Amino acid sequence: MLLRDDSMMKQFVRFIDALRANPGRSLGARVARPSAGMRRLRLLVSLSIMTLGLLALLHPGRTFSAESDKPVVFLAPVEGMIDLGLAPFVQRVLDEAAAAGAAAVILEINTFGGRVDAAVLIRDALLNAKVKTVAFINKRAISAGALISLAAERIAMADGGTIGAATPVQMGQGGAPEAVSEKTVSYVRKEFRATAEARKRPPLIAEAMVDADVEIKGLVEKGKLLTLTTDEALKHKVADFRGNSIESVLKQLDLGTAEVRRLAPNWAEEFVRFLTNPIVSSLLMTVGMLGIIIEIRTPGFGIPGGLGIASLALFFWGHWLVQLAGWEELLLFASGLVFLILEIFVIPGFGIAGVLGIAALLAGLSLSLVGGGATWEFVLMAVGRVVFSLLFAVVASLLLLRYLPRLPGGRRLILDTGLTAGAGYASAPEEDRSWLGKSGTTLTALRPAGIADIDGQRVDVVSDGEFIESGAPITVSRVDGNRIVVRRQRTSTERS
Repeated sequence: MLLRDDSMMKQFVRFIDALRANPGRSLGARVARPSAGMRRLRLLVSLSIMTLGLLALLHPGRTFSAESDKPVVFLAPVEGMIDLGLAPFVQRVLDEAAAAGAAAVILEINTFGGRVDAAVLIRDALLNAKVKTVAFINKRAISAGALISLAAERIAMADGGTIGAATPVQMGQGGAPEAVSEKTVSYVRKEFRATAEARKRPPLIAEAMVDADVEIKGLVEKGKLLTLTTDEALKHKVADFRGNSIESVLKQLDLGTAEVRRLAPNWAEEFVRFLTNPIVSSLLMTVGMLGIIIEIRTPGFGIPGGLGIASLALFFWGHWLVQLAGWEELLLFASGLVFLILEIFVIPGFGIAGVLGIAALLAGLSLSLVGGGATWEFVLMAVGRVVFSLLFAVVASLLLLRYLPRLPGGRRLILDTGLTAGAGYASAPEEDRSWLGKSGTTLTALRPAGIADIDGQRVDVVSDGEFIESGAPITVSRVDGNRIVVRRQRTSTERS
């Protein structure tokens, strides 16, 4: 609009040319005292700049252009496996769309399904969204993908699309899917029904996608799971309209002129999805426990301890971000480690502290793998993963501690030097080694150290690991330097 005033523009051009020809000098009366038209031009430019500045302050982060009056639509992909790392991404898309005043959020769905608890989190986010949501099924929404689709306000399906087949399964031995209990099927069936009811869709059809015992005459017989094609979904009011592209979907939503903002998971969300992958999380647990066990059994603090702490930190950080691990799980895990350290270094034998430590470790790690809506079968599978990881870590640590000194650089971690007499180290005195094999009676309880009466002499002794009460018969089993180690003397009745 401003550029159409030719006279004002010519004056502005002459003004600039004069500045270039006479830098730092007076431009004469004509330039120094601009005309009324030039003053109006300067005033309009100044007002425009001030207006844009005020608008930028009032609406930070927005870009104003000639197309700013267009509606905005956020487009996000939901593809591949539905896992817990996908839930924060969908929630971020919904939050950003609501903050930007978007006209709609379109989820382009193409998935064979995934975790039930992840689908439940996304379903809840869609039902509570403050922006219009649309599920564009291109080309399939199977299992968990069907629940996500049903939670959207509108459903569009491309030609050749499918939705359904949502009965819950669990992975058995060899990775083959196995049936779950009726209790689990009942829970998932009601989740589908409640979602369909919230969006005014046929609830019985939603149940038939989960439970093969649901029969719908003319659509699915008993014993068969329901999966709908695009035509069937449109006919039975599950889908709202047909769309083969984003453009056609927008057109039928009366948003054909909308600005489409395509979002994708950022690097942090992709990294979290990687950390919460079942294989990766199991590996992190194993490496973490293996590093801690080796660090406890070796002097000082080095690479194994650092690697173990880093692995466990990544495990809990990833599961914290997807709202699986919380302070409760962290405290359980930490208390388990404390109990086990007390059992190993402070309390003799193996008792309540050891049992509590193992139980707390199992609980802390297992609960970090289980989310809302998880079935009992999934909980047991999570516990099994943790048990397998811990057992593997223990076995691997025993093998490493045995063969580590033979590996390059292993002698730096293991003390493998003998203390010989030639180097100035003395063995146990002859009078101490003379106690070997003698018997006596404890004068105090051995916890594990105490005092015993051996051949009429009071002697400082140490038990071989067990608690021995006062007055119990003992036998000297070995002499380690100046330390006399004893064990309880078994009676003939106890031996038989």
